[in-house]
Formats: sequence, C-alpha cells, structure tokens
Amino acid sequence: MAEHLPNLVTDDALAVSDLVDELMAAAKREGISPKEIHEEVDSVFEVIFDAMKHREGGLAG
Repeated sequence: MAEHLPNLVTDDALAVSDLVDELMAAAKREGISPKEIHEEVDSVFEVIFDAMKHREGGLAG
C-alpha cells in the first residue's frame, strides 16, 4: 500500500482523511462497495495512517 501513497510523511489527520476519501472514491469507481472494504479492515483511516508511517513496506507492527 505504501508505494501508492503520495511521497510525503505526515501525521496530519486531515491529510490522511483526504486520502481515505480518495481511496473510497477510487474503490467506488471500480465497483467495490464500502461494505466490502469494511469487511476486510476495521478502519481505512488506520490502515492508511499506518502505511504512511511504514512507507518502506512490510507489516505494521
């Protein structure tokens, strides 16, 4: 996931929230419902936030 994020590191909740909105819009365009996403992850925000902190890839720990 980290390789698809903008080239910046931030802990700004507003910036991460904007990325969540972009992700959800892209998923909708691909026919993926929010329900499907939330069945896989509890919080899209947390997934993106963790990915921003762990840009090198691998599992967040």
